[in-house]
Amino acid sequence: MAKPVRLLPVLVLCGAQAAYAQGNLATQQETNETIEQLSELARTQSSDIPIGSGDLLHIDVYGVAELSRDVRVSGTGDITYPLIPGQVHVGGLTPFDLQEKMEQLLITDGLLKHPQVFVFVKEQNSQAITITGAVGHPMVFQPVRPTTLLEALTAAGGISIDAGSVIVITRPASPDAAHVEPASDRSDASRGYQTIQISLHDLLKSGDPVYNIPVHGGDVVSVPRAGIVYVLGLGATQPGGYVMQTWGERMTVLEMVAQAHGLSSFAKPDDAVIMRTDPATGKRNEIPVHIKQIQKNKADDVLLGANDILYIPDSKAKKALARGTEAILGIGTSVALYRATAP
Repeated sequence: MAKPVRLLPVLVLCGAQAAYAQGNLATQQETNETIEQLSELARTQSSDIPIGSGDLLHIDVYGVAELSRDVRVSGTGDITYPLIPGQVHVGGLTPFDLQEKMEQLLITDGLLKHPQVFVFVKEQNSQAITITGAVGHPMVFQPVRPTTLLEALTAAGGISIDAGSVIVITRPASPDAAHVEPASDRSDASRGYQTIQISLHDLLKSGDPVYNIPVHGGDVVSVPRAGIVYVLGLGATQPGGYVMQTWGERMTVLEMVAQAHGLSSFAKPDDAVIMRTDPATGKRNEIPVHIKQIQKNKADDVLLGANDILYIPDSKAKKALARGTEAILGIGTSVALYRATAP
């Protein structure tokens, strides 16, 4: 049975995890609070991330103002610097690495005997992470330090109510991509990308680093949307929208009736209809369905998919086929959403 909206639990890493394991569900707000809490607990220490093309650096040489300046990293990962011949390759170095490199160059070129160099990233333009799909606000952002999956989801406002059960990270492939992440689904270097799939349940239940993986510049974090099946009408004990685990998931009429806590005492189950949109025409068709006959094995159960509406009238309602407009309007008002559970 489903509990109200209740995508995933409130976890504070201790007792709340046990509650989730027992099958308790939580509101969307609580789920996103969980994401934020876990991202704070798992926050990586403020440390350096690699410098890349387009980044704006500030190089400060202590006590030598004329050598302190802002420099932009070129498309080849190089910078030019006064009194140092040629170009200095900085791409792939951390700011700390570059500090050491600049100090050594200043000594080698006889400019300073004991230089102290400090490097700061003023603009991070090379490490963009894209977050798309069923999140609060899809975005492209520039992390200023190593970032985890939970932190990226928090930056995008958490997940939306119709989020599916899997998060997909697509990133540029590297020669050792197959060995980078334990959670990797597959790597296709020939196509130039690596795909990683993370279970949202596992990510929030455990906070284990094997699921809360680092995300890097160039990554695309996608939260695929799941389908919603609506069970409406006063003939259902708990009418509402039921969020499936994935978009393509299907459940039968009887399974959805069970999700809705069964039929009310005033239900007219044999006057129910399925309202389904024809993808080719956009027209919403009405399909009569006889629930009592299905329960008695006198009629075949019917599969329901994303955006289907199962309308179950009560004994006071007019004929179900005339109630389609009411059911459709109900979706746009205050229909409660629930996470559908496995039958």
